[in-house]
Amino acid sequence: MAFSSSMVINVTFLMFVLLMGTSSAQLSTNFYFKTCPKLLSTVKSVVNSAVSKEKRMGASLLRLHFHDCFVNGCDGSILLDDTSSFKGEKTARPNNGSVRGYNVIDDIKSKVEKICPGIVSCADIVAIAARDSTVYLGGPSWDVKLGRRDSKTASLAKANSGVIPPPTSTLSNLIKRFKARGLSAKDMVTLSGSHTIGQARCTSFRNRIYNETNIDSSFAKTRRRSCPRATGSGDNNLAPLDLQTPTFFDNKYYKNLINQKGLLHSDQILHNGGSTDSLVEKYSTNAKTFYSDFAAAMIKMGDISPLTGSKGQIRKNCRKPN
Repeated sequence: MAFSSSMVINVTFLMFVLLMGTSSAQLSTNFYFKTCPKLLSTVKSVVNSAVSKEKRMGASLLRLHFHDCFVNGCDGSILLDDTSSFKGEKTARPNNGSVRGYNVIDDIKSKVEKICPGIVSCADIVAIAARDSTVYLGGPSWDVKLGRRDSKTASLAKANSGVIPPPTSTLSNLIKRFKARGLSAKDMVTLSGSHTIGQARCTSFRNRIYNETNIDSSFAKTRRRSCPRATGSGDNNLAPLDLQTPTFFDNKYYKNLINQKGLLHSDQILHNGGSTDSLVEKYSTNAKTFYSDFAAAMIKMGDISPLTGSKGQIRKNCRKPN
């Protein structure tokens, strides 16, 4: 049987498409369905136990996922400890002394290794823990896509480069930094809603409560009580990011912004006469929309540059390469 040249081209193209599909493994929600069927229940059990003991840990585990994904993708690089010959991301400015939850990830990894050794990546554990923490504190759920592998290294320089937006960020910088990771301005405003839980250190909001004018005066006065003006005094004193319900995931964060009670400069800038005001106002009156958008944005964030297929490794210990 003779093949026309167009048929040959079409068959060749089809083969190319099929090969492309198999060479770049994609994340999927059922990745461990057969290899580690008890994974999700195991992670959930440890997360629920940790967050029930300390509500703040829920926010910390959510933030851990964000800080991991924004530096070289969602690859577990933030979990690597420094050694005498290696400086990782833990001591970078956005992380040092403020990113927490490493011990909870260790506990989860230990239990997961017992039921399915060498199968589940630390990067995937971080992603699941972020979802379970959100749900435990009253927030939305989503199907976490899995199949990430762990990086063998980390980058202190990259973590310090500004890819993680600081609390002093302008609106344009926030939009720019999220766009660089494939996330829209809407995603940025939505994910900022994670500040409905958790706390911030005095060093992060000192300038705002003493020097900014777009702040409710009584709110500023309250915050000043535990955050002295002088640098070095009370730097690590904590304040809730959401004054109203600091340990419950809801849409009060956005209501606070409308009332000029955003704790961080990078919070209040979302509602300050700029392009994101309308979305803040929408979320402040519609928790259901915020929840569904937040779930979608978390899935999108979890897709940032994962290592898949034969790249990276499955670490036995989340704190060091194999």
